[in-house]
Amino acid sequence: MAFEDIKARIALLLEAMVQRPTDAHEIHENLREQLNELKAMGMPLPDDLVALEKQLETDFDS
Repeated sequence: MAFEDIKARIALLLEAMVQRPTDAHEIHENLREQLNELKAMGMPLPDDLVALEKQLETDFDS
């Protein structure tokens, strides 16, 4: 999958978090999958998305 496609999917996920906060757990899983795809491609991960993913994980763990 092309880097631009993954970035677009992540942008849609972030918009979905705003629009549907009750689906946050599912959206978090999708975000994690997208970040893993970027890692697998050897692409750099945006710091803000990494921080968001960590914050979501902390929120779900508590």
